Amino acid sequence: MPDAADVLALCDVAVATATESEALEAYAEESRHTEASSLHGEVEGLRFAESRGIGVRVIREGRVGYAWAADPTPDEVRTTVGRARENAALAEPDEAHVLPDAAEVAPMPELFREASAAVPTAAKVDLAIAIERRAISRDPRSTKVELAQVGDAVSRVAVASTTGVRAGHARTDAWCVVVTLAGDDDETQTGFSFRIGRGIDELDWEPVVDEAIERGVRMLGATKPPTARVPVLLDRHAATSFLGVLASALSADSVQKGRSLFAGREGDAIGSGSFTLVDDGRHPDGPAAAPFDGEGTPTGRTELFTDGVLQGFLHDAVTAARAGDGQRPTGNGTRSGYRSLPGVGTTNFYVDAGTSTFDELLAAAEGGVLIQEVSGVHSGANPISGEFSVGATGLRISGGALAEPMREMTIASTLPEMLAGVAGVGDDLRFFSSVGTPTILIGEMTLAGL
Repeated sequence: MPDAADVLALCDVAVATATESEALEAYAEESRHTEASSLHGEVEGLRFAESRGIGVRVIREGRVGYAWAADPTPDEVRTTVGRARENAALAEPDEAHVLPDAAEVAPMPELFREASAAVPTAAKVDLAIAIERRAISRDPRSTKVELAQVGDAVSRVAVASTTGVRAGHARTDAWCVVVTLAGDDDETQTGFSFRIGRGIDELDWEPVVDEAIERGVRMLGATKPPTARVPVLLDRHAATSFLGVLASALSADSVQKGRSLFAGREGDAIGSGSFTLVDDGRHPDGPAAAPFDGEGTPTGRTELFTDGVLQGFLHDAVTAARAGDGQRPTGNGTRSGYRSLPGVGTTNFYVDAGTSTFDELLAAAEGGVLIQEVSGVHSGANPISGEFSVGATGLRISGGALAEPMREMTIASTLPEMLAGVAGVGDDLRFFSSVGTPTILIGEMTLAGL
C-alpha cells in the first residue's frame, strides 16, 4: 500500500454528497496486521487481520451525527452519509461542534518503508522463534517465556471535509515483545521488554530480549524494605506509567469538564526547572508520528510544561472552539479507528531528554531506590486531585550501583509534589508505545514497606 489514494477517493465520495446547510467530514483507513508468537520452539499463534472502512461526521445546526461502514462501495458511502444525517437530527445542538479549517500539511514519507511492507510472514515467524530461543538460553535462571511475539502493520489513512481538508498518508509499523520467567527454588520473577519501529527488518530485537532477562533475574530474592524517605530513580518503564495520568489531566476536554487538577493554572510553575513535557506528532522516533491528526489538522510540537511551567493543554477542533480567545487545535484530535468520532488524545507524549547519564543519576540517588515497575497507577491515581498510591518493585542503590532487590513497596504522593521534586532527567529518552520518558530522578519520596 504505497499511498492513500484509494481511501482518499472514498472520502471524496462522501464530501461530494454534502449540502450547503451542513458541514461534513469523512475519515477512511485501511490496514493489514500480522502477529506471530512462539512457545517451546514452535509457532504458538499466527494472527492475520485486514480492515478497511470509512466514518462520516455530519454537523447540521450544531447537531452532530456519525455513521460508519466497513469495506464500502461508493454507493454504500453515500448511504452512510444519509445515516449520519439521520443521527444528527436526533442529537442536542452545541455551537462548539465545528470542523477544523484546512491548513497545509507537510508530508512524512519516511513513515512508510517499502522493504518493511514486503517482509514475508515466514520471516516474522522465524523471528518470534529466534526471540524465544535467545530468551531461554542466555541465563540458567531464565529458561521459560510467557510471551515471545513480533507483529507489524501496514496502513493508510485519509481525511477530507467541506472546510477544505484533504490529506492522506501511508505508514508501516512493527514491534516485538518478550516476557521472561526467571526462577530460583520456589520463586518466580517476570521480566518484560519490548520495542517499536518502522519495520520488522529494522527492529533491534536482541537487546530487547536481554533486557527482559535482566529485569526478571535481578528481582530474584527480593524482600520487603523498611519504610523510609529516600531518593527515587524511576527507570524508563516505570516513569511511563505516570504519564497516562498526566495525559488525562492535560486534555482540554478534561479541563473544560472540571476533571483536571491543572485547570486554571496556565503559567504556574508546577514542576521543577528540569521538567519539560511535550506532545509532538512529528517526532521522528515517535511511534505515533503522523503528518495530520484524525481531523486533518497538521501535527506538531506542543510543550505542555516548559522548565516546570504549565503552558497549556491539548485541543481538538471542538475544545478549541469551546475555549474561545483564538485557541487553535493542537493536532490532537485522535481516533481509535474509523468506527469512532475523534476526541482529544496524545500523539507522541514524552518527557524531553535531559543531559545526565544513567550512571550520573545513579550516583545522585545514593542510598535510594531504582523503581523498576509500578502497579495500580490507573486505579490508584486521581487525575482530579493528583493524589496517587501505587505498588512498586525495584532495587536499592548503594555505592553508585544497583544492589539488593525489593518488592511489596508502596509509593504515595501527589502529582504536583512529584513534578516539583524532579531533581534530574536522563539523556536516554525511549518510547514505549506512543509514550516516552528518559530515566527520572525524584529528590525524595516516601516508600512504605515494613
